[in-house]
Amino acid sequence: MTTHRLESLLNPASIAIVGASSNPARIGGMPLAHLTRFGYAGRIYPINPKYEEVFGLRCWRDIEVLPAAPDLAVLAIAAQDVLPMLRRCAAKGVRAAIVYAAGFAEAGAQGAALQAELEAFVAGTDMVVAGPNAMGFANLNSQAHTSFASVFSTAPMQQGPGSVSLLTQSGNVCAAVYAIARRLGVDFSHFINTGNEACVDFAQYLEYLAQDDATQVCMGYIEELRDGPRFIAAAEEFARRDKLLVLYKAGETDKGAQAVRSHTSALAGDQAIYQAAFRQLDIIQSHDFVQMAQLAHLAGYRHRRAGRRVAIITISGALGAILADKFIGAGLDVPTLPQALQDRLRAGIPDYGMVSNPVDVTGNVVNDPGFVRTAMQALAQSDAVDTVLVYAPGYMLDRMADDLCAVSQQYPKLFVAIDTGAATAREQLRAGGVPVFEDIGVATSALAPFLLWQERRRRNRWMDLRRQSAPARAALPDGLDEYRTKLLLAQHGVPAAPERVAATADEAAAAADAIGYPVVIKVLSPDIAHKTEAGGVRLRLADAAQVRQAFGEVLASCRSHDPRARIEGVLVCRMESGVAELIVGATRDPVFGMTLTVGLGGVLTELYQDVSHRVLPVDEAMAREMLGELKAFPLLAGYRGRPPGDVDAACAAIAAFSRAVLALGDQVAEVEVNPLLVKEAGQGACMLDALAIPSGQ
Repeated sequence: MTTHRLESLLNPASIAIVGASSNPARIGGMPLAHLTRFGYAGRIYPINPKYEEVFGLRCWRDIEVLPAAPDLAVLAIAAQDVLPMLRRCAAKGVRAAIVYAAGFAEAGAQGAALQAELEAFVAGTDMVVAGPNAMGFANLNSQAHTSFASVFSTAPMQQGPGSVSLLTQSGNVCAAVYAIARRLGVDFSHFINTGNEACVDFAQYLEYLAQDDATQVCMGYIEELRDGPRFIAAAEEFARRDKLLVLYKAGETDKGAQAVRSHTSALAGDQAIYQAAFRQLDIIQSHDFVQMAQLAHLAGYRHRRAGRRVAIITISGALGAILADKFIGAGLDVPTLPQALQDRLRAGIPDYGMVSNPVDVTGNVVNDPGFVRTAMQALAQSDAVDTVLVYAPGYMLDRMADDLCAVSQQYPKLFVAIDTGAATAREQLRAGGVPVFEDIGVATSALAPFLLWQERRRRNRWMDLRRQSAPARAALPDGLDEYRTKLLLAQHGVPAAPERVAATADEAAAAADAIGYPVVIKVLSPDIAHKTEAGGVRLRLADAAQVRQAFGEVLASCRSHDPRARIEGVLVCRMESGVAELIVGATRDPVFGMTLTVGLGGVLTELYQDVSHRVLPVDEAMAREMLGELKAFPLLAGYRGRPPGDVDAACAAIAAFSRAVLALGDQVAEVEVNPLLVKEAGQGACMLDALAIPSGQ
């Protein structure tokens, strides 16, 4: 396998510290203190003409006199000195550098110019340069400390190799999460904060960690992504290698505040697209540092069989109810157990104890402790549940520990324990394959996303779909109006209602006669996106006279609304009716590319923000999942005696829309069908209006 270009940066065989200090509290001294204290085995070259020796190491006067070019140079020097030193490092043959200094792009116009110079220089070399404005890194397996983070002096240092990597766009977040995770006993491989990402961005680090055999879990913090395709590819590699990726995404951009021509852009918020993309990429999105650390701990049990259907065993009916409420509220299932399984449990549980799930073994377990193993074995063997949670405080969990470990080792199903007391058997349980939590809220926060991820990763339909051949590229016609847009979409299978173009009132009347009344007429113009606002729509026209009159009114209103608009006539369409209306739109996200938004409810969709998002491509099964996520989906399913809609036809239309958008590629910025009319079950669906905005407009 080819060595990744970041290897010298993140796993260096030799390190030079330019601006070395003998003071372990200074940024030029702290990495040297860590390197020498924790036993880095590679060559260390402190560089500073002020010293002859620091931390027991020879100190060199400058980079040029080193006996060999180090893999990595850490620049603990002022911003104005960075570029000259990088030139000297490149001349020496240094492969990688870390720039600590602030005062670059984050510091206004002058700093941005300085960073641009740095980027231009690095682009002309083979060097890999991290930062600027970076805290540095730590490879905890080789003890290659290039960071001035004090957390390594305060958090307990691990005693062996680790498999969890930490990758953040904030040095403070990196240190905070590391400290929390170390208190939980999480052992790390890499500690990385990216700084300004002038030359190496988050996605490149993630790509390295995806290929790094030492990294099995990555916890990350991001504020923005700059290279979407590389990020997607790295996340897919994590999934392919069965690694866990947990990301905390901060910040939210209100795209709805932009002046846009389609409703879809107002609905596709930045944070919502990130959430959808993370789900599709099998990434767990975290919202809390403690949760991230707990997920890293749970990842050690990811090879056990688990999923969203949870069986709860308690010695308290109240705690069973509380846990059931919390798990269901977090998106998990607490299914009623099959009657045969309930009967088996009832053999050892008094009548006042619940057996349907949660399973309340009651205090009677004290009188018959052997029954606990019987109950656990029954649940371990059942196909009705994926995961078993045991709640028992303190001494009660101690009494169950041997049985719980034995059953966990006998069966592949994941067992989890919650101890709100002070059980002495916690480490025994963890070593036996049973994670232990000491807080119900923390347990719910970590278990819910972990179990849902366990279920998703069995088969990722979206990644499978991405590997299939892309649709043939479609040519984009000039003057893209509603009619031409519909023709383009229809070529890929999006159904359309009968309609004709008319340039005169007589042509409009003839078209209506041919289509059949009642009809709708709409202005046809590539410059008028929102026809209703321009007075460009007339509905339920019953005869030729009404059509002729409406033709004149529509054109007059639109010319008054926008005198500069190109008006090509009208579109005469058959008046259609159905069960519900969908908005189906695609916009180009700057990170993830073309993304799909689906909503139900016509004009109310934008008001209530009842939408579902996916990154393209989307097939019929994924379209069905999207519709099922809508709060208003019951309107399609026959709510309160209403006729059910043709959901199959709607899903087929959405999948066809996805193919059409992908075929158009980078020629379009936005495409929208609004509305897609869903008729009664068995009667199909059809687009009533469509809009495409070419790229660059």
